[in-house]
Amino acid sequence: MRSAAYRIAFIYSAAFALAIALLGVVIFWAMHIAFLRQLDTTIKDESAALVAEYHADGATELAEAIAKREAIGSRDRMLYALFAPDGRREGGHLVTRRPAPGLRDLTFIDPREGPDGGRGFTVDLGDGRVLLVAADRERIEQIDRTIISVFLAGFGLVLLFGIAGALTLGGYLRDRLGAISHAAEGIAAGHLGARMPVSDRGDEFDRLARSLNAMLERIEGLIENVRQVSSDIAHDLRTPLARLRNQLERGLGQDDPLAQRHAIEDGIQRVDDVLGLFAAILRIAEIESGRIRKNFGPVDLSVLTAELAESYAPAVADGGRALTWSVEPDIVIPGDRELLAQALVNLIENAQRHTPAGTAIRVELAASDDVCRLQVSDNGPGVRAEDRERIVQRFIRLEGSRSAPGHGLGLNLVAAVARLHGAQLSFGDNGPGLIVTIAFAESCV
Repeated sequence: MRSAAYRIAFIYSAAFALAIALLGVVIFWAMHIAFLRQLDTTIKDESAALVAEYHADGATELAEAIAKREAIGSRDRMLYALFAPDGRREGGHLVTRRPAPGLRDLTFIDPREGPDGGRGFTVDLGDGRVLLVAADRERIEQIDRTIISVFLAGFGLVLLFGIAGALTLGGYLRDRLGAISHAAEGIAAGHLGARMPVSDRGDEFDRLARSLNAMLERIEGLIENVRQVSSDIAHDLRTPLARLRNQLERGLGQDDPLAQRHAIEDGIQRVDDVLGLFAAILRIAEIESGRIRKNFGPVDLSVLTAELAESYAPAVADGGRALTWSVEPDIVIPGDRELLAQALVNLIENAQRHTPAGTAIRVELAASDDVCRLQVSDNGPGVRAEDRERIVQRFIRLEGSRSAPGHGLGLNLVAAVARLHGAQLSFGDNGPGLIVTIAFAESCV
């Protein structure tokens, strides 16, 4: 049987059937022994009554009492034999050898059936006589046969239902596992958008499917991210590499050593820009992998925000803009201090780079309703609503910002840091200008 589902189901059914069979054997023997002990008790009680009568009335009366009992009969088919001291049978019709005293199995001659078996209890009457009271085991054997018949019928039904249940369970497991296998084959064939089927039952298969779907969504996102990065790098590097090549060609055509030196220095600068681009991409990829979470620790966001705002205020002022800040004290979150600092620096530099002189830039940190909000706002030209979702993508540079230095990775890094810390990054209209908010909901203390 190649189907694991059916194999598991049938193994379970076989184990269940074996357990029922063992239970049946135990019950059979328990009932058999119980009935046998009941029969032994009946024989002993009958022997005690006859012995008492013997001691009261003598051997002759005992023989007559035995004859009366045999004439009346009983449902237990009691058999009797009274042996004289010389071994002759003085009473009863039980034909058997004179046994030794005690309780034992014995063989006797049944007038109707011939040799038969039973249980007998022999009592030494003290004067050489021996009283034997026995019972045919036919009644116990009938009970045994009835128990076996009932058990076999019940076991057959259990086995039948077990096989039906195994087939049903095997079919169910085959269908559920087959659906997951079919989806996995589609994913392996390149259909990364395919997902494991989830039913409304909410069972273990559905929980497994949801976990696999979450994993597949993560993998699909990473693969799409790699594709996008590869495409963006190829597109974004074309211009600087072309400029670098032209710069080196011009330097190669110069006869003046000083001009050649300037061309080489300019080329080195352009190479450094490309290396910086790769470093930024690798940094973002490292953040998005989530491995940095193992370095998380408590970060006093209030102190960090105040220190950065204070240190950047002079540089912002030199550019003709004003930086102010408002920080609520004692806001601590779990995270990476260096990455949080880099994200805030990127937001401040982004506001400074893409606004005209005279712009007011403000940094605010506050907590309300168990949510910590870090905001950087300005009263510059702002960003159109339709462009706000695009600006966090890699290498996206809006019209009017293409001449500004940079590669279009600053806000992408901020978004990666926010996701790493379980925060929500949003962009809004500051009327005028842009307001950027990082909301730490789950980790705000």
